[in-house]
Amino acid sequence: MEQPLIDKVAIVTGAGQGIGKGVALRLARAGAHVVIAEYNPETAEAASAEVCALGRRSIAYQIDLSQVDQIQPMVDWTVSEFGRIDILVNNAGRVQTKHMLDLTPEDWDRIVNINERGLFFCLQAVARQMIAQIPEEIRNADRAPHSFGKIVNFASIAGRSGRPYSTHYAAAKAAVINITRSAASALARYNINVNAVAPGLVPTPMWAQIDQERGEIFGSKPGEAMHNFIEQYIPLRRAATAEDLAAAVAFLCSPDADYITGQCLNVDGGVEMD
Repeated sequence: MEQPLIDKVAIVTGAGQGIGKGVALRLARAGAHVVIAEYNPETAEAASAEVCALGRRSIAYQIDLSQVDQIQPMVDWTVSEFGRIDILVNNAGRVQTKHMLDLTPEDWDRIVNINERGLFFCLQAVARQMIAQIPEEIRNADRAPHSFGKIVNFASIAGRSGRPYSTHYAAAKAAVINITRSAASALARYNINVNAVAPGLVPTPMWAQIDQERGEIFGSKPGEAMHNFIEQYIPLRRAATAEDLAAAVAFLCSPDADYITGQCLNVDGGVEMD
């Protein structure tokens, strides 16, 4: 397999399972060394071992991204271990199914602190490191000759159109799309590409939680919410796989995407077409 990311250093947040793990493995197959930044130390170690089995370096780093004071130490530690950071994939997130009228401030903060606040401050810290890595004469020239970093944020199609039973999640993901655009504009002078992907339905532990919570609210059977979503909303008539998302992320992290920035790519089987 071609390795367009050979010896690049990537941080993937929430990479212990699901989409994040799929992304970490895909980047490793493309040649990158990967830091598994994950809240759960057991899944982090397991995912890191799988990356190492592909012949790449990988270390698990336990972090709670809702605690922003943990972010800079992770960046410093990565640089001390690997020498640099070339790629950041902001994948870590939480979801909750609950009607808008029933949401509490605690519900709101629990979702936003990871999906929006933690994502932004992780992006900020890594962007500062990427800028510091650029030779000074290029950094001061106001125009970099090639890409000096790739950042990919995970939004969601929920951020495109809103959700009455996950308003706080949809709001945070809409914010991710705008954070992506703002960061792409701010970092363009350094030729650091910032893009986002917006998944639809992906059978992961997060979607299992959605299925369970919707069952409790609507009395639906296990798997019914997923089946109904596929039948009613997805033109391609199947759920996505973690690999579908990982392929999109790997492309955005590759030299083939050097002229793409500030975009949010829907990877949803056609649910959103914009």
